[in-house]
Amino acid sequence: MMGHIDIIENEIYNSLPTEEVTEQIVIDAMRYSLKAGGKRIRPLLVLYFAEACGASAEKALPFAAAIEMVHTYSLIHDDLPCMDDDDLRRGKPSNHKVFGEDIALLAGDALLTNAFAVMLSERAVSLVGAEKCVKCARILADCAGMTGMIGGQVIDLQSEGKSVPIEIIREMHLKKTSCLIKAACMMGVVAGGGDEEAEALAEEYGTCLGLAFQIMDDILDVTASEEELGKPIGSDKENEKSTFVTLLGIDECKKLVKEYTESAISALSGFRGNTDSLRETAVKMSERKS
Repeated sequence: MMGHIDIIENEIYNSLPTEEVTEQIVIDAMRYSLKAGGKRIRPLLVLYFAEACGASAEKALPFAAAIEMVHTYSLIHDDLPCMDDDDLRRGKPSNHKVFGEDIALLAGDALLTNAFAVMLSERAVSLVGAEKCVKCARILADCAGMTGMIGGQVIDLQSEGKSVPIEIIREMHLKKTSCLIKAACMMGVVAGGGDEEAEALAEEYGTCLGLAFQIMDDILDVTASEEELGKPIGSDKENEKSTFVTLLGIDECKKLVKEYTESAISALSGFRGNTDSLRETAVKMSERKS
């Protein structure tokens, strides 16, 4: 019997063309970054929340694949020279170092658009119905768009080399990091047939988990090795970025990670299904070393 990761991987790769096409290079670039590894946190959250609502994980698979595509596109674009200018991602050369900046840019664009094709496909509709597909697509569009993940990236770019107050740092990461994690949780509830109360609880879990995740990222950028992270360390300091760590210090940041993790776990009390995996995910994210 396949586990959650296996069925997610199958769903992701089955959504890409299997036959050779004239524009094969962009398909290869998409597949390269999708296969670069990663914890698959966001797609797992989609499946876990569907199960927390009493549904099978399989019903939520198209939405799990879609959110991983959006996440992967964001990483490809983040690494570009015009953005963070990173040569490594998950221990491998960044997409633009392998395929060039032009194809990397288009591969990210293609992953983003394909995510919505997957969520609105006949397969997705057959699993959960058209209404839920549309609702999931709207959630992801809002959370990934101009006042969500992209908005957070804009704030990040505009904050480089400046002394930025903690309120702006928090807003930036609520949008840049928490929004996509929140979207995963809410989409899982929708696909799993949960009600509006369950959506609100999932949103709370995702928001808190996202902040804890980002603060841990800031801590690891200071304390971890490049081998552990699989990407350059110290980039925040090099780019003169204000972070949770530079403004609050490591000890205070560790306290915040604990508080946000506890808040995320508290939000799970209102679900009738099994939430063990969601609890374990929150704890693992707060204790991770990479």
